[in-house]
Amino acid sequence: MNEFNDSTTSAARAASVGLGDHGLNKNYSSQEGVDISEQVPEASRVQKIAMLIAVIGPFLGCIVAIAICWQYGFMGWQYLAMVIAGWALTTLGITVGFHRLLAHKSFETYRWVKATLMMLGALSVEGAPLVWCAVHRRHHGHSDQEGDPHSPNLAGHGFKGMIKGLWHGQIGWLFSGYWSKPNFEKYIPDLTKDRLLRWIDKNYYLFVILSLVGPAALGYAIEAYLGVRNPWYGAGLGFLWGGLVRIFLTHHVTWSINSVCHVFGKRHFRSGDHSTNNAVCAMLSMGEGWHNNHHAFPSSARHGLFWYQFDMSWIVIRTMQMVGLAWDVKLPSKRALEARRIH
Repeated sequence: MNEFNDSTTSAARAASVGLGDHGLNKNYSSQEGVDISEQVPEASRVQKIAMLIAVIGPFLGCIVAIAICWQYGFMGWQYLAMVIAGWALTTLGITVGFHRLLAHKSFETYRWVKATLMMLGALSVEGAPLVWCAVHRRHHGHSDQEGDPHSPNLAGHGFKGMIKGLWHGQIGWLFSGYWSKPNFEKYIPDLTKDRLLRWIDKNYYLFVILSLVGPAALGYAIEAYLGVRNPWYGAGLGFLWGGLVRIFLTHHVTWSINSVCHVFGKRHFRSGDHSTNNAVCAMLSMGEGWHNNHHAFPSSARHGLFWYQFDMSWIVIRTMQMVGLAWDVKLPSKRALEARRIH
């Protein structure tokens, strides 16, 4: 297991700009190639419309799904299973794939495993992998400072400022230009060389379609096999529950890391920002809610650094390592942990 500490060389630091691999001062200075202050890019009209659909569509789908349940009763275990299984798989695509593997390179794996994780992440409808990673690395480069795409701590003081900041961190930032102008050259020059990632980015819309059509087709097939209800009724339920409801839950759990986990929770390590550890968010996001730990040690494959901090994504990575599907797994040393610990 690759343990890192606070004695990283300057050459290694230069190589990790935007990655946070050194686990020290994650608010990178201009000397390391990242400007502290960047103007918020203007979003394109196409992006604003797309984001509006991405935010409103799943929400309206939830309302319709709840109304159907209220009127006709429980939809069936098969559709509940679609929500849970779909949420679990696509969330792991984000947490293990997009986040810990791509953005922070906290472990290595075989190309077919990487491809599987990238496709699962794309099915979450949270953005194509290159865009997602560029935005995330920008966040680490400017966390809770000007230039952070989704900090909830830059909207002013008091209760009004907090509410405005939480809204921005959860949803509002999606309508800025950080998605339409992610600046690949600065933040992910290493990832743009990967043909697989470029292909998924180019064909991302296909995964969005599959994320909705797939559950609908499965619902149709289930009802056709059972022969109890009209198969098209099953297609509608699959579209609603396995598609829109699952996307809504996945979106807002992930976005809560951007908002809630920079306002509410505990801080166990010095990280140079306002990131917090929030147990509720951690349970719902498969370990991503141990956000202060992550910002203190960005390239750690494990976010739940204490025995009582359950981290499902780490369990998956550790299991992959035990069966030979993951290697070069990075973890902070005891010395590094103690050096940054808040007593």
